[in-house]
Amino acid sequence: METPYITGERIKEYLEHGKRFDGRKFDEFRNIEIETGISNKAEGSARVKLGNTEVIVGVKMDLAEPYSDSPDKGNLMVTAELLPLSSKRFEPGPPSIESIELARIIDRMVRESKFIDLEKLCIKEGEKVWNIFIDIYSMNADGNLLDAAGIGAVVALKNAKIPKYDEETGKVVYGEWTKEKIPTKKEIPLSITIHKIGSHFLIDPSQEEEDISETRVTIGSHEGTIYSMQKGDHFSLSVEDFEKILDLCEKVWKKLFSEISKDLK
Repeated sequence: METPYITGERIKEYLEHGKRFDGRKFDEFRNIEIETGISNKAEGSARVKLGNTEVIVGVKMDLAEPYSDSPDKGNLMVTAELLPLSSKRFEPGPPSIESIELARIIDRMVRESKFIDLEKLCIKEGEKVWNIFIDIYSMNADGNLLDAAGIGAVVALKNAKIPKYDEETGKVVYGEWTKEKIPTKKEIPLSITIHKIGSHFLIDPSQEEEDISETRVTIGSHEGTIYSMQKGDHFSLSVEDFEKILDLCEKVWKKLFSEISKDLK
């Protein structure tokens, strides 16, 4: 349901009465739409829409030397571009602080959850491994790009296939894929961002709600197991606040996973 622009004061008034302008509960996501396989060049791809917010996530793979501290593991890199076409707030040019933060939060969720079995992406220890690139692009920014990107990342990874590798030439045969998927574990990490406005905690904010958010916490978790956590904005949180946030995250994770589980097979 689309809503016209509303002031922060009106939003706060509604919240005091336990309401949001679009009729959702505080712990309710907007309508979620997911489409996979949108790129015929990527190893895996997904388009995710949360209400009017839309992101595209692509997964690409190539070969490289492993990092010196992990000679038997594949490499992972996450990048994000907040495109000017998605909001007048974004400008062309070098990556902004917001895009760097978004990429790092999703990287940390995927990496710390060990969602990808990087050891299985080693071709020859110390010499050759698979690189995995997760690229995130904003197509329409109407609040909560973080969780849209997190959903897109895990869906794209679960649907990605490993490209063909020619052992004789030692090169990737781009445009041809094996039947083998990227090795991921069954525990699905999801990004849940909780925003605090006044004394209220809510998820999946519209842009107007996000604009008046005093602070936010993004948690990467699976059924109560926390892998990553990032606090944003300037206001502090009490111990009681964190207890509420953790309880809300666990509750919301179950709802979100149930809704998107069909796209994770």
